[in-house]
Amino acid sequence: MNDPLLSHAGRHLLSRRDFMRWGGTGLGGIALAALLGEQRLLAEDHSPIRPIIDPSQPYAPRPPHFPAKAKRVVMLFCSGAMSHVDTFDYKPELVKRHDTPMPGSDGLVTFQGQQGNLVKPLWEFKPRGQSGKMISDLVPHLAEMADEMCFIHSMTAKSNTHGPAENQMSTGFTLDGFPGIGSWATYALGSECRDLPAFVAIPDPRGVPQIGSRHWSSGFLPAVFQGTAFNADKPIPNLERPAEISAGDDRATREFLKVLNDRHLAQNPGDSNLAARISAYELAAKMQLAAAEVSGTAGESATTLEAYGIHDANATKAGFGKNCLLARRLLERGVRFVQLFNGSYAMGEGVGNWDGHKKIQDQYAIHAPILDQPAAALLRDLKERGLLADTLFVFVTEFGRMPTFQKGANGRDHNPKGFTVWMAGAGVKHGFSHGATDDFGYQAVEQVATIYDLHATILRILGLDHERLTFYNNGIERRLTDVHGKVIEQVLA
Repeated sequence: MNDPLLSHAGRHLLSRRDFMRWGGTGLGGIALAALLGEQRLLAEDHSPIRPIIDPSQPYAPRPPHFPAKAKRVVMLFCSGAMSHVDTFDYKPELVKRHDTPMPGSDGLVTFQGQQGNLVKPLWEFKPRGQSGKMISDLVPHLAEMADEMCFIHSMTAKSNTHGPAENQMSTGFTLDGFPGIGSWATYALGSECRDLPAFVAIPDPRGVPQIGSRHWSSGFLPAVFQGTAFNADKPIPNLERPAEISAGDDRATREFLKVLNDRHLAQNPGDSNLAARISAYELAAKMQLAAAEVSGTAGESATTLEAYGIHDANATKAGFGKNCLLARRLLERGVRFVQLFNGSYAMGEGVGNWDGHKKIQDQYAIHAPILDQPAAALLRDLKERGLLADTLFVFVTEFGRMPTFQKGANGRDHNPKGFTVWMAGAGVKHGFSHGATDDFGYQAVEQVATIYDLHATILRILGLDHERLTFYNNGIERRLTDVHGKVIEQVLA
């Protein structure tokens, strides 16, 4: 054998001379690696990073992978697929070619069937703010906040069906069973709030979106990271103390129960399921006070209540206004992720949501006022209170709509090939537009983006590397972005 590391019979494994030679080579390699690391010339480490979680304190704050721009996120989801060509994506050519066939669309069949002619925006677009961003009169209050917004006009989705597309926007996958983005964020970072859930979902006053609680499901992540759903008019059920039990007796019972729980946990060290269960019950006890307080309007000025439209004659608008105010109150108390929904499917196609197939002008004239003033008030309120400096506001819908009307109808069909989402606040540019659809708003053609890219960007702003935030499930290191996604660097401030 010629290899000096191997021994002949009766010889030592390594001679002194060989030891010095091999040892010197190893030290040189260590020095070289250190120098390359200092100069950032080594390949990036893409090994998974699973947060270290104390089961007894699953919501305890955890450090991000790198310094974060935002501490918290509010995601406003317009369920039903809001039309980008009638709101935020201005197309002069669409106006010019109104009521003519879309070039290249002969025989085009989309989700519900054949398409008719191009139809110009049903509401006038005007330049807004110092940026001069063109936004339609459908959302005049949000238009006033144009200089805060960072638009992505080239978003695309994988499905043209509401359920799978809603799944993808909230969970990264068109299939069921995957954790929502809010669950991923709280799994990674915990929360700065000790008496409220880390992740709260606020359904529309009219009901839940099409896929319901799958938006805020924890999927295969630990159940403690599932979103808690409640809204201003329907607080978390079963929290209120029964009238026949005094406050003193209730407090004494909880204190005694804590003693018993601590003793039981000490007898079963290392039982993470038991620790998590005890933690969940203790959080529920704290929420008896905190949830009731945060859901109200105590301490809010008349000016604030008016700005949110809380006393509006339109009961649905007033209810959504209360939900927007609830979102702000949750964020300022340290809740990590708030998912706010506008639109419900219980009422049927387009009746209580943005799914404008048949009578889009009539339906949007109802839906837009419900959304517009309260959502703009939330964005403005966050800014005026200084919360927008470390809060990311994300405005999404599951896909866009066609620039044509459906054949024989007065509405627009589904369009996942190009639509608009926007962000505001921490970590993104203000008064900025990224990407573009074609001349008619049909298909993304410049700087095309995917929902994976959007999720990767949101995580980056929270200080997280989307490729390294994983959870091992069924033999796979699962990610929010699956095996896709690139941070949209151009939108970062």
